[in-house]
Amino acid sequence: MDPEALWSAAERPRRGRPPAHSRAEITATAVAIADTEGLTAVTMRAVAARLGAGTMSLYNYVPSKETLLELMIDEVSGDHRLPAKPSGDWRSDLRRIAHEQRAIMRRHPWLPAALPARQTLGPNTLAVLDHALAVLTPTGLDAQARLETFTLLTGFVASHMSYELAQERAIEATGRTPGEILDAQARYLCSAVANGNYPHLAQTLAAPSGHQSPQAVFDRLLDRVINGIASGA
Repeated sequence: MDPEALWSAAERPRRGRPPAHSRAEITATAVAIADTEGLTAVTMRAVAARLGAGTMSLYNYVPSKETLLELMIDEVSGDHRLPAKPSGDWRSDLRRIAHEQRAIMRRHPWLPAALPARQTLGPNTLAVLDHALAVLTPTGLDAQARLETFTLLTGFVASHMSYELAQERAIEATGRTPGEILDAQARYLCSAVANGNYPHLAQTLAAPSGHQSPQAVFDRLLDRVINGIASGA
């Protein structure tokens, strides 16, 4: 895939009749399919059917499914609501970026699985990256370390959201409430540690705890990531 050809060349008008569709329309349709049916449901045939077009005609706008995936990722990256400039409090600004990423991945649950296959960065993604690098400037980290730090943050959010969303799907499939599932797990673990074979786990289970919302768990883990970044800055 040639990034220059993908991102730098705007769609050129053709002579004769105006085009029936556009790359933006095809991308938005693919995103809508992925949002409701999952990433595996996104095929050129499915997108064409949704648009009422012939499958082969879409290749005039998007040369491959891999290219379409790149366009989809960058399209939803445009959902970030970036301030005009960082506040100067890099920890707070980094939390805001992570919360934005989490919200986008909840709206587009296919995104965490799609990110590892990304081969290039589109304009929306570059805008987020540039903002993140500006946010991290007060840390004193060098340019390479700031780039790696943003990659670390995005990787954490994507990995956590893959787990969080998968857990929600699994719970929904059981027909039980999260509380019922947690109670069943707690009973099993208490029984498992009763024989003394897992002393550290038994100690952990004995500590006071309570059910926390997915947002609260995410925030707690995010704080640990940011504290780790701060210790290395």
